Amino acid sequence: MQTKETANAAYQTQLNDWIVQEKAAIELIGTIGKLWFEKSIELILFRNQLVDRSVSQMMNLHLYAKNIVKKTISVNDTLAIATAINNADVCPSRIDIGKLAFEFQQEIANFKSVDEFIANKLKDLIGAKTTITPKDVILYGFGRIGRLAARELISQAGKGEQLRLRAIVTRGSSDDDIIKRADLLRTDSVHGVFPGTVIEDLANKALIINGHTVHMIDAKNPEDVDYTAYGIDNALVIDNTGVFRDDVELSRHLKAKGVSKVLLTAPAKGNVPNVVHGINHETVDVKNGQIFSAASCTTNAIMPILYVIDKELGIQKGHIETVHSYTNDQNLLDNYHKKYRRGRSAALNMVITETGAESALKKVLPHLAGKFTANSVRVPTPNVSLAILNLNINKEVTRDEVNEIIRNYALNGSLVEQIQYAFSNELVSSDVIGNPCPSVFDSNATIISPDKKSIVLYVWYDNEYGYTRQVIRFSKHIAEVRRATYY
Repeated sequence: MQTKETANAAYQTQLNDWIVQEKAAIELIGTIGKLWFEKSIELILFRNQLVDRSVSQMMNLHLYAKNIVKKTISVNDTLAIATAINNADVCPSRIDIGKLAFEFQQEIANFKSVDEFIANKLKDLIGAKTTITPKDVILYGFGRIGRLAARELISQAGKGEQLRLRAIVTRGSSDDDIIKRADLLRTDSVHGVFPGTVIEDLANKALIINGHTVHMIDAKNPEDVDYTAYGIDNALVIDNTGVFRDDVELSRHLKAKGVSKVLLTAPAKGNVPNVVHGINHETVDVKNGQIFSAASCTTNAIMPILYVIDKELGIQKGHIETVHSYTNDQNLLDNYHKKYRRGRSAALNMVITETGAESALKKVLPHLAGKFTANSVRVPTPNVSLAILNLNINKEVTRDEVNEIIRNYALNGSLVEQIQYAFSNELVSSDVIGNPCPSVFDSNATIISPDKKSIVLYVWYDNEYGYTRQVIRFSKHIAEVRRATYY
C-alpha cells in the first residue's frame, strides 16, 4: 500500500508530466499555424485537422492516436516531427504527423535524428516545385450542405492557393435576406458556432467571411448570372439545391459567363458520373469533363467498406439497411407529400422509405450491381445516420479478422480519409457529429454468423458534415488543386 508521501509524489509527477505536454501542445499549435499560413503545409493527426485547435483538443487527439495505433504518441513526438518539417524545404502538402511519429518510433534505430528521418520519409516532397492555379468556387444554393461547404472552404483556404469561395447564389438578396443567411452561417443547431467572423457588407451585397469577400447573388435561373462581372472566371459551381439532377439541367450552369465545371451534391441521373472520392474519382476525366456528381451521403458511407470487404473477402450478395436522420425533404408535421410516408411528421415517427444505395452501386462499383437489396428508415434525429451491411462473403472469417482488415485500411493506403476505425464501447450517433470521414466503422458492433461466411457491419456517418468533406475532396480533384500528401 502506498504511503501518503509516495502517493503525493506520484500525483505531482503525473501532473508535472501533463504540464510539460501542455506546453509542448502550445508550441505545436504555433508551428502548425506557421506551416499552414506561411508554407501551405497542412498537418493532420490520423485524418484529424490540427489547424485552429485548442490545447485540450490537441491532447485529446493524441490520446485517440494512442488508442488507434496501440502505441503512445506524445505531443513532444509530434512537435519534434513538426519542427523538422518546418526546417526542411517541403512543398505545399498535407502530411499526417501521427503516421510519421508512429513510423519514427518503429524505425528510430535507422536514423541519427528526426531531421534525417524526415529527409528520408518526405524526400519526394522536399525541394519539389509545385504549381497550383487557385480555383474560384460558386455555391449554388445555401442550405444544409451549402452552409457547411462555405464553412469548410473558408477554414481550408489558408493562403488561398486551392479553392476560393467567391459567390453564393440564392433566391433573394435583400438586406434582410443577407442578414438572415449570415446568421444561419454563424450558428447551427447541429454543428455549433462557426469558428470565425462573418460580416454583412450590405452596400456591396456580400458577406466578408474571415477576410474573404463572398458575393451574395440573386438568381432564378443558372444561366442568368454573369459571374465575370464579379471578377470570377473559370469557376467551379457546386450545386447543392438538388433541383437540377441530369446533364441537360446541370449544363445550364455552363451557359453562365465565368463557369467551367459543375459539381452536384446529390445522386445524378443520366450520363453524369456519380463519384465517391477515394473509390472511383480517378476514373473520371477531370481535364475534359465538365459535369460531375458527388453521389449521396449514404453512397459515400457504404462504398469504402463494401470496396474493402469485396477486395479482401469477396461479396456474394447482401442487404443494405440505412437508419437515416430526417431531412428537409420530410414534413415537420403531417401534411401532403408526393412520396408515401414522408408526409408523416419527421420529428415524431420512424418512416420506412427507399434509398438509392443499391442503384448507386451500378455507377460506383458496377461489378457488385444486382447483388444487393436496400432500404431505409428515417428516424427522429437531426443528423448522423447508420448503415447496416448484411453481407455473404466467399471466405470464412472471425470477428477479429474482419475488424483488422478495416483497421488496416483506415490507417494505410488510399482510403485513410474515407474510413475511420471506431473502438469506443459507448459510441452513439451524437459522437459522430463533425466527423470528417464519410465512413465511421463501429468495430465493437461487428457480428459474424456461426458459419463464418455471413457478416453484419455497422457504419456510422455524419450525413451532413462527413459528406461535405467528401464534396470538398472531390472538388479539389476536379479543380486540379490537390496538394502532395503523406498519409
